[in-house]
Amino acid sequence: QVQAVESGGGLVQAGGSLRLSCTASGFTLANYHMGWFRQAPGKEREGVSCIRWSGTTTYYADSVKGRFTISRDNAKNTLYLQMDSLKPEDAAMYYCAAAVRGDWYGCQSTSYAYWGQGTQVTVSS
Repeated sequence: QVQAVESGGGLVQAGGSLRLSCTASGFTLANYHMGWFRQAPGKEREGVSCIRWSGTTTYYADSVKGRFTISRDNAKNTLYLQMDSLKPEDAAMYYCAAAVRGDWYGCQSTSYAYWGQGTQVTVSS
């Protein structure tokens, strides 16, 4: 069974940090481009940060550039998102997603076939 399981969400004060993790189960992370997406209530889902299967190319939404860092450890089958200088507007459900290794489309969500259940991030002002 293919699963991507997120963890690391929680409540943090503005200016604080969180590190999200996504562990792949039932598939080999190295065979997939990976991404983090988020959706806040009443808003559309947006691509936060995505990374090519090899780790050589990354994409960041303008709203998180310089504050978030995506990384992957293929040997541990795990994807990470380090989130620093968090703002109240970063509050959302964060989802991990996997796209079959092939052409790179950044954070185009339609290219991502497998999605996790999400982890909630809440930022207090």
